[in-house]
Amino acid sequence: MPIKKIKLVLIILLLYQSPLYSKSSSFNDLNSRNISKYFSGIVAFNNKNNSRALNFFNSSKILINKHDPYLEKYIHSLVLENKVSTAINLININRDKKNTNFFDAYLLLILDDLKKNDFKNAYIHLARLDNFVQKDRFRLAILETLKQYVYVFKEKKISENKKNFGKLSNISETFQRCYLNDKSTNIFFSKLINDPRNDYSRYTFFYLSYLIENNKTDEVNQIINEIDFINTKLLLSQGKSWIENNNSNKLTEVFSCKNHNDIVSEFFFLISNVYSSEDNFEKSNFYLNLSNFLNPKFVFNLSLVVENQYFDKEYKKVKKTLKSFKKEDKFYYWYKVKKETQIISKLRNKKESLNYIRSEFDKIEKPNQKFIFDLANFYRNSKEYNKAIEFYTKIIDKLDDSSEVKPDLLYRRGSCYERIGDYKKADENLLYSLKLNPDDAYVLNYLAYSWLERNHKIKDAIEMLEIAYASENNDPYIIDSIGWAYFLVEDYYKAEKFLKRAVELMPDDPIVNDHYGDILWKLNRKIQARYFWANVLKMEDTEKEMLEKINEKMIEGLKKS
Repeated sequence: MPIKKIKLVLIILLLYQSPLYSKSSSFNDLNSRNISKYFSGIVAFNNKNNSRALNFFNSSKILINKHDPYLEKYIHSLVLENKVSTAINLININRDKKNTNFFDAYLLLILDDLKKNDFKNAYIHLARLDNFVQKDRFRLAILETLKQYVYVFKEKKISENKKNFGKLSNISETFQRCYLNDKSTNIFFSKLINDPRNDYSRYTFFYLSYLIENNKTDEVNQIINEIDFINTKLLLSQGKSWIENNNSNKLTEVFSCKNHNDIVSEFFFLISNVYSSEDNFEKSNFYLNLSNFLNPKFVFNLSLVVENQYFDKEYKKVKKTLKSFKKEDKFYYWYKVKKETQIISKLRNKKESLNYIRSEFDKIEKPNQKFIFDLANFYRNSKEYNKAIEFYTKIIDKLDDSSEVKPDLLYRRGSCYERIGDYKKADENLLYSLKLNPDDAYVLNYLAYSWLERNHKIKDAIEMLEIAYASENNDPYIIDSIGWAYFLVEDYYKAEKFLKRAVELMPDDPIVNDHYGDILWKLNRKIQARYFWANVLKMEDTEKEMLEKINEKMIEGLKKS
């Protein structure tokens, strides 16, 4: 049988037998070329090659009315390529046909209604979404939240008949009250931003926009003065920068509570973020593009697209998306430079990446402390410790002891001194950090482990590790450190208990596996010890010095100390 006929038979069998691609009433009208392109589109789509999938779907459009699932996949591909308007137009053209009867179709029609300020029609499409949420709680949350928003936009009041979806509902009601300019808006934002259980600092940006729109300058300045660039996230750092440079109107230009599209856009960003946190980047990008459709001014949400693409190693797409960030928005432009640096490191080498970020940094006339901090971190992560110390020092020298960020900077600089073997300065920095913040489990762990490695103040090191462990008893690095401490004082059974747990939590860490091998050897479990040492030899992150020691142990075992 000719190859083309075999391919056609296989495709038809797949289309007929798979529940997803079930036979339609007019399936006999299809030709092999269109089926082949459609099938190729499905393969590309399932392989997450959406651009290629869209090309195939575009070239087999005749199937829109021939095969029911076609339109749904085509719409999904259009949205993923940020062609939301095209997707909506296609649904409108086919809206009276059964092939538009799916969740995303009605969701897109609701967005179209919001763009047109047609809240009455939005109600109709929301009612039709009810058919798709019975067994999907997340879709139910999206539906019910959109119902609440549309009710607020149409009736100009908060709905009393609403379902509670926890944090999602709290965030949504805050924006709804902001839209209505309700007198309790300040209280709702304050509760959200100061929630001790969650980091909602992002919403400070939107609160500032609300305050600026209402000419509450004193409140704006009070918030801005409490924000430190170094430990503040990207969006809020950019907002603070605008305000300090007398450009506060930028906040209200890109987002306004008075604009219903802007606040629903933020809702979809939140949904996108949830999917991203679950590593479902396709769904994340889908909702992010819906967010961008409603508020295209807010290009800063594209940083999440960048992170999704970077995680999927789609570096060409990352570079393309990064072009959205312009020089005038300094913090997002610096974010662009950092991400490009990471790509250079991945595709070429660390030396070239460092040269690139340093050359870009040197072009900045008055670099913000955050930029200096980031550059120091790049040097530290690249093991250029002397350079890292130089830039950490530039910041530390300008801070007094009341600064919240100073203990962390001292810890970072101290760790650099420790790595180059300047233990006197390392201890000075780490102890100074603990003087300013005595309960920092990670600084306690770092200093204590450093002492253990030097066989210095073992008793004090164990005491510090016990404090650290009491604070962070699920941290694998602290668990490994305290296990190693017990190893050094020859409490092998206690050491094994901790080191076994550290290996369970970090099975791919060479140091943890090496430590566990050592303790197993001491417990006369020598075959198991060699198994874990052998694991270390296979690990990419194992340093040359450790490889030499492990090879020696594989032959001679653990020498008596």
